[in-house]
Amino acid sequence: MQAARERIGAGVHETPLLRAGALGEAAGIALHLKCESFQKTGSFKARGALHRILTLSEAERARGVVTVSAGNHAAAVAWAARQAGAAAVVVMPSAAPKAKIQAVRGYGAEIVFHEDRATLFDRVAEVQRERGLTFVHPFDDPVVLAGAGTCGLEIVEELPGVEAVVVPLGGGGLLGGVATAVRGLRPHARIVAVELAEGPGMGPALAAGKPVPAPRPATVADGMTPPFVGALPLQIVQRTGVEVVGVTEAAIREAMGLLMTRAKLVVEGAGAAALAAIVSGVVRFEPGAAVVAIVSGGNVDLDTLSEVLA
Repeated sequence: MQAARERIGAGVHETPLLRAGALGEAAGIALHLKCESFQKTGSFKARGALHRILTLSEAERARGVVTVSAGNHAAAVAWAARQAGAAAVVVMPSAAPKAKIQAVRGYGAEIVFHEDRATLFDRVAEVQRERGLTFVHPFDDPVVLAGAGTCGLEIVEELPGVEAVVVPLGGGGLLGGVATAVRGLRPHARIVAVELAEGPGMGPALAAGKPVPAPRPATVADGMTPPFVGALPLQIVQRTGVEVVGVTEAAIREAMGLLMTRAKLVVEGAGAAALAAIVSGVVRFEPGAAVVAIVSGGNVDLDTLSEVLA
């Protein structure tokens, strides 16, 4: 993890850890927000994408990279590839949020749209084979997870007495990296993963002992609806005792509004999930506990934001 931090270095931001006094008092805790919404490309994904691309050989960079994503990872790979002088191809669902499509195009990547979300990974495999590209997995690659884990290193450095970290959960890349980093430095800190109650992936995977297909409901938290959780994040959850809870769409929408009005942060649905779990009471802590909620991203389009606020 430290090696990943040295490698990505000044290429990404050390994002702020802000005290959320009023929101924390309402929950009876000392709440801090780790604002990955201020990260390059607007989400934590820049950390893992840049780390993966910086580890490529010159020949791999020359051939280019390919990935699959509904948005944040797509933008992060497009941005990181541009930083490294590599071409990037992104397979995206046709119904991906407009703001995220525009971001990917703005970073200069080629987009291959695919209608059926259930077969997105099949389509990216086809593109990879046809063009000889290197696949940058969104959430099931140890190099990508190591990059994401640098967020956890920063949390412990900025708040050495942290007692709990609450992490939004989609495919598990952020969770896997952060859990590994925090456990290594603060072995007794609680790690709580928050997934979408209407479309859980990790809970069923834990029950089955392996990744299984996850429901993909319509939601403002599109970053929390991958087709399955990664095998590596699942192993990390099993090994480190991460707690997994579900939070509803309604609670996420409420938390988006709270972050805007109380913390002055404009965030996407997945970025509000950790706070949603806290304020809705899905997860509880000892009174006065030092808790960090990761605000994983801020890439929300105006139509969605207007709908939520209305």
